[in-house]
Amino acid sequence: MTTLSLTINGRLYGPIDVRAELTMNDFLREVLGLTGTKFGCGAAQCLSCAVIVDGDDGTSHTKPTCVIPALSFNGKKIRTIEGHAINGELTALQKGFIEHFAFQCGYCTPGFLNEGQVFLERLERKPISRADLEKAIVEALDGHLCRCTGYVKYHQAVRDVILADPGRYLT
Repeated sequence: MTTLSLTINGRLYGPIDVRAELTMNDFLREVLGLTGTKFGCGAAQCLSCAVIVDGDDGTSHTKPTCVIPALSFNGKKIRTIEGHAINGELTALQKGFIEHFAFQCGYCTPGFLNEGQVFLERLERKPISRADLEKAIVEALDGHLCRCTGYVKYHQAVRDVILADPGRYLT
């Protein structure tokens, strides 16, 4: 057993003793009961298991959890699907996903939502031109797999959030 401490959705967890081989996905789901992060392919290919890792410099990125040991997240700050809404109020992106019915079975939604959130935060720091928006959305969400083929609706939802507040995301 090794000791793990990390911050998830603004809450400190640990020190907690965990097995070295315990994946982050299993830690979230089985130890903490945070079941929003899904286990999809088990090979870090579909990214339904992706969580947001926040850097000390204010940047963030997503990282799969299905094959990554929980201990590799030691000392990190992460966000899961459960951490988006604030005081029960959905974010603009969550509302956009609902308005577009961007999910069918919903299994891939946590990964898409986390990636979309990271993308919006990146655009806030470094806006892009309207002409580059479509390509940027495709690149940002690339790699996330949806078995129900909801890609178009996910992309539309992200696009609409950006276009609803262009001064925030576009140059």
